[in-house]
Formats: sequence, structure tokens, C-alpha cells
Amino acid sequence: MKTSLSEPAHNPFLPRPSTTRRVELVVRWGLRGLTYFILLCISTILLTIAIKGSQAVFQAEWPYINVEFLTQAPETLHVFEADGKTHELSDSQFRATYEANGLTPPPDRTYAHAGGGIFPAIIGTLLLVAGAMTIAMLLGIASAIFLSEYGSSGPLLRLIRLSILNLAGVPSIVYGLFGFGLFVIFLDWNISLLAGWFTLAFMVLPVIISASEEALRSVPTGFREASLALGATRWTMIRTSVLPYALPGILTSSILGIARVAGETAPIMFTAAYLLRDQLPWEGLDHWYDFFFQGVMALPYHLYVVSAKLPQNAYTERMQYGTAFVFLIIVAVMALTSILLRIKIRSRHNW
Repeated sequence: MKTSLSEPAHNPFLPRPSTTRRVELVVRWGLRGLTYFILLCISTILLTIAIKGSQAVFQAEWPYINVEFLTQAPETLHVFEADGKTHELSDSQFRATYEANGLTPPPDRTYAHAGGGIFPAIIGTLLLVAGAMTIAMLLGIASAIFLSEYGSSGPLLRLIRLSILNLAGVPSIVYGLFGFGLFVIFLDWNISLLAGWFTLAFMVLPVIISASEEALRSVPTGFREASLALGATRWTMIRTSVLPYALPGILTSSILGIARVAGETAPIMFTAAYLLRDQLPWEGLDHWYDFFFQGVMALPYHLYVVSAKLPQNAYTERMQYGTAFVFLIIVAVMALTSILLRIKIRSRHNW
């Protein structure tokens, strides 16, 4: 068939409209819309916490940081009227102002856990994360090395791997009850750092074992064969030719573990966390080992209490958002440290 010179030539390689292409277009834009919706929800939550939380952490006057909020323990907040203004004082400041000077305190309203700060909870969270991750990384890497390098392939090994994957899906409340029964009651460790460390470590152990084993198995077999050909023992081969190259992948598992250990409330409320503790973990000890057998405050549990167990008002809301804001910053700093360490190790052992 002849076409006139004024008409554009038909391109046979252009896609032709069809039902299949229209369905594909709808699916693509549907998935894109869902992704943008999830990102919008996450951004809204984080932005709300950042805006409202920063009002509790920062202030307009020098030193621009609310030092009391970051360095003191939670206290009762006293709100009263004086000289035509509304004043807010924490319990220690209220007592120092009126009772210590023999003055008659004005009529006031009190709000539990709305004054003071969250310093003991910050310290407790850092200790719980550091101890739990140390135990989990040691046990997890050792188990991954055995499964990857020493275990013989067979039904038993597949059953162990399947069991580990299933344990990763167990709810955290179950781990909390397990830790309460084993560590707190049976081993008589009471509510303590040690019981919290092992409970949280066992909770993230499946994730660390699975990720570490995948990192070890991703190292090329040629590295192992070259090391063994030079006369190295199996452990020397693992230590010098496998572990250094698997470390970036292992650190990825630590990032996942830190986020979960720091954010879980159920396991520590049964094993390690107190609602309020006047002393820091290293204060008032009779023996050095008493450090491990005492409970601590923790940010997730403190946030749960001020959000769900106390009457809600503007003062407790300020404490809630301030705690959540500091909590997010601590988790982000820990995760960022692991990411930077992973990048540094990966650049050193590039293969």
C-alpha cells in the first residue's frame, strides 16, 4: 500500500496499545502510589516527632539546649500561679524554692513524670543495647561460622536453619516471658541488666545468625581453597580468609539488631526496666558485680508509661515527644556508626 509524502511513516517498533499494556501501566502506577503513600506516612510521623520533640529538647535562650531535660531524672512537675504568671518547677526546684527557705508554697497542680528529664533512661538504654548486642554478636557469629563452615549439609542442618528462621518471627512478648521465667525466676537474677541483656540477645539472635551465615557463604570458595592449599588449618582459613571479607555483611545484621533491641518494650518490662530509679547504675553499689544485678530505666519503657499509663495533658505530651525525639536520635547515631564502620571495612577488603 502506498502512503502519501505528507503522512508520517509508521514505525513498526512502537508498542501497540493492548489490554496487557494497560494492566501493566495500572499496576506500575498503583505500586508507585503505594510506595509514595508509605513514604508520606513515615515522613509525617518523623516530622511530627522532630517538630514537637525539638520543643522539649531545645530552647530559645542560651545554651539553646534544655540541659535539665537531658541530665536529670524524671520528676513531678508543679504548675502554679504567682505574680500574674504561670510557673513550672520540677519537684526538686519547688522544694528548694519554698520548703528549704521556710516559705509557704502557693496552691499548685502536680503532674507525675512531666518534670525533670530522661538522663537515667538514656543511660539504661545505652547499657541495654551495648550489652545485648555484644552477647548477640558473639553467639550469633559463632553459630553462623559453625553452620556455614563446619556443618555437614543434610536434613539436620536444614531443620536447624528452618528453626532459626521461625524463631525470628516469634513475638517479642514471648521472649519477655521466656526471659522472665528463665533468668529472673529460675536463675534468680531478678529484674537486672544481666537478665535484660540475655533476653534481648536471644530475641535478635535468629536475625544475626541468618544474616551472618549469608555473609559467610557469599565469600568465594576460591578464598578458602587457596588458604587451605597453602597449609592453613580450617580455623586459620576462617580467621584470615573468610571473616574479614564477611564483616560488612555481618555488620548489616548488627544494624537490624540495634534497631530492634533499642525499640522493644515488652522484653525489658519483664526482665530489666524500672519505672523510676533515683540512682544511676554505677551509684550505691556494695560490690562491683552488683552492677549487673540491678534494674535500670529505659527510654522505650519510659515512653510507654508516660503515653499509656498516666493521665494525658499538655505537660505529659511534651515529655512524650521529647523522649521519642531523643530515642530516635540515639538509634540513628548507633545505626550510622555501624554503617560507617561497614563502609570503612568494605573499602579495606574490596573483592
